Amino acid sequence: MLARKGLVPDGFLLTRLAEERNHPNRKRSRCQRARFITKTGSCNVAHKNIREQGRFLQDVFTTMVDLKWQHSLLIFTSAFLCSWMLFAMVWWLLAFAHGDLQPRQHSAETPEMPTIPCVTAINSFASAFLFSIEVQVTIGFGGRMVTEECPAAIVVLIVQNILGLIINAVMLGCIFMKTAQANRRAETLIFSRNAVVAPRNGRPTFMFRVGDLRKSMIISATVQLQVIRRTVTSEGEVIPVSQLDIQVENPLRSNGIFLVSPLIVSHTLERGSPLYDLSAHSLAAADLEVIVILEGVVETTGISMQARTSYTPDEILWGRRFVSIVSEEDGRYCVDYSKFGNTLPVRMSALSAKELEQTRGIREDGADADGRPQGWGLVRAGRGGFRRGGRACEGAASRPWYDPAREEAEPSSGQEPVPLEVIGRRTGE
Repeated sequence: MLARKGLVPDGFLLTRLAEERNHPNRKRSRCQRARFITKTGSCNVAHKNIREQGRFLQDVFTTMVDLKWQHSLLIFTSAFLCSWMLFAMVWWLLAFAHGDLQPRQHSAETPEMPTIPCVTAINSFASAFLFSIEVQVTIGFGGRMVTEECPAAIVVLIVQNILGLIINAVMLGCIFMKTAQANRRAETLIFSRNAVVAPRNGRPTFMFRVGDLRKSMIISATVQLQVIRRTVTSEGEVIPVSQLDIQVENPLRSNGIFLVSPLIVSHTLERGSPLYDLSAHSLAAADLEVIVILEGVVETTGISMQARTSYTPDEILWGRRFVSIVSEEDGRYCVDYSKFGNTLPVRMSALSAKELEQTRGIREDGADADGRPQGWGLVRAGRGGFRRGGRACEGAASRPWYDPAREEAEPSSGQEPVPLEVIGRRTGE
């Protein structure tokens, strides 16, 4: 029922498996249809033949944050090992140039003054490697230290400390950004697996449900809907990806929502909507994808987050609506997430919103001068007969199913128009 992984009940999975076994062709068509946004919110787009790979190295920090965890940890470990090995080689070369690696020979006849090494207790490359780790990680066991004998050793010590701090800052910053990314917060935002098209206030409406599993709220949450479809311009140009915005049904005429409990986000299929000519029969063959983008600010961290999902024609149910999952118990509201994606069938015409408007004669605003829905007029019942279609509003005169202004604008065919009153009187006689 839910779009996020781990939240789908076992019974629902068994039902889906049974449906796919009974309808193998339907399963094959679903597998062949590609989508831009997956149900988990990731972009299903593969970038190929990128020739300017050097642009990624200009922003190393963002590139490392975008990498996968295994690649980031490999780079993190390799950066420290390479720096330790590099400075271990530098310390070994300093000791070799100063003569600290040569064995000291002392005799009783010619006693010599003991020479001071650049770094004490460095006798091999292994000891130089251990000293490099002590300098960069600031462990300081106390067995090895830099003396004032070699100024070059002091310079190398300063450079290694500065470079070690830079590596620590970059690597720790990358790990922090990867663990605090906003997409982790989006994992607790769930969308209904299916969207529905059902009548609401007398109009066909596209609806889906969104909910938040955490108690911490999303501040300034907004929902944006887009339709991606293949279009052809009047000049014959084929646009494979055409993005069209959809207005969310909101009395404030904005896309802002208050996500305190699961909400049903709706969009009325009216004139000007990309789904205006969508019907129950054309839905199965439609080549479109409805993308849902929810943006907001996490209340606890103040980081902007974004959750995404999409609905293909196979996931849009015609003539169904969501069941209610919010109830009031003991003075507080309770949400039953086990019914989050459950739907119920409703009586609805299979025609599109455009066909319904043409059939019923609804005006563009959908209401008469008094603000009430417009009733039906005379509808032709057969040869030479007329009948009353639909139910007219009480207290309002029935309106004709045609547009008088349109009839006046059309050219006359040479015959004198006959008023409807005359036609009705003739029919009665």
